[in-house]
This record gives sequence, structure tokens and C-alpha cells, in this order.
Amino acid sequence: MQPIQLFELTSKQAHWLSVRQSVVAGNIANANTPGYASREVAAFQAVLEQTGTRMAVTHPGHIQEDALRSSVDAGDGDDIEVLPSGNSVSLPDEMSKTGEIKRMYELNTGMVKAFHRMMLLTVRR
Repeated sequence: MQPIQLFELTSKQAHWLSVRQSVVAGNIANANTPGYASREVAAFQAVLEQTGTRMAVTHPGHIQEDALRSSVDAGDGDDIEVLPSGNSVSLPDEMSKTGEIKRMYELNTGMVKAFHRMMLLTVRR
């Protein structure tokens, strides 16, 4: 029997969603900062394909690399208007991203709850 990878996958997605939410919050916080370029996180599928075997942390003083944090980059800016101040943050777009993140997080936690209930039902029998 293969080990169940659903919990690991949903944990990675929850971490990705928290990183994305912090990037979007930073964009909103810097909406009035002159010269600030809007930032975005790579798609979850791309992050999953990039994450593989990581270097082991052999000492508590070592800093562990976070692959999701390194997937943050400046937005492409093709469809975003750059203001005269050089800022490229679009508040309506950022607010729609927060709604999307919320829906994805609710779906993620709903799947975990449903799978957890299903596992408990099989154990009880």
C-alpha cells in the first residue's frame, strides 16, 4: 500500500498560500510607495515541480532554505499600468488576489477535514 501524500501536499499548498498572502499584503502596504514594483509568487504547480531534494540541516545554527520564499519575483508588469511615481501596484487586482487566496485556503482546509473524517471512519470499523 502506498503512503498517503494528501496531507503533505495540502501542507505545502497552505505554506504557499501563506507566502502568497504575505506578498500580496506587502504589495497593498506599498501601494503609495514611489518606484515600488508589484511582486508575485510563482504558481503552485511550478513551485511543486521545483521543490525536490533539499540540503539537510545538520546543525541547529544552520539556516534552512525556503523554496517558496525564493519563488517570489517582480510581477511581469505587462498588464499593469505604471503610475507617474513608478509604482505598479493595482489595488483592485491585489484585493481580488486576497479573495482568491481565501477561497483556495478554504478549499484546502475543507479537503483536509473531509479526508480526515474519511480516515477516522475507516479506523472505527
